[in-house]
Amino acid sequence: MAAAAAVVRGLGGGLGRGLREIRIHLCQRSAGSRGVRDFIEQHYVTLKKANPDFPILIRECSGVQPKLWARYEFGKEKSVPLNNLTTDEVAKALESVVKSKA
Repeated sequence: MAAAAAVVRGLGGGLGRGLREIRIHLCQRSAGSRGVRDFIEQHYVTLKKANPDFPILIRECSGVQPKLWARYEFGKEKSVPLNNLTTDEVAKALESVVKSKA
């Protein structure tokens, strides 16, 4: 969990440079979404406070496979599956899409 907090602090207010939107899809109850749910509960507020004008969308749907979507400039999108990942692994996935250029 400390690694996830360090990643979130490291990102700080850095969302938005070439990145236009982040969407996280998850199931409210499935075991495969547990790490994603924990990440959102523990780190969403910190991330949103550091990036108040940046769209970070959380989409819950029963039975859906957890996935992180990043939309970049010119409509390019990238997705990363988050199934059965820990909170720290979800943070690393977020860090990778933020630093990527699609």
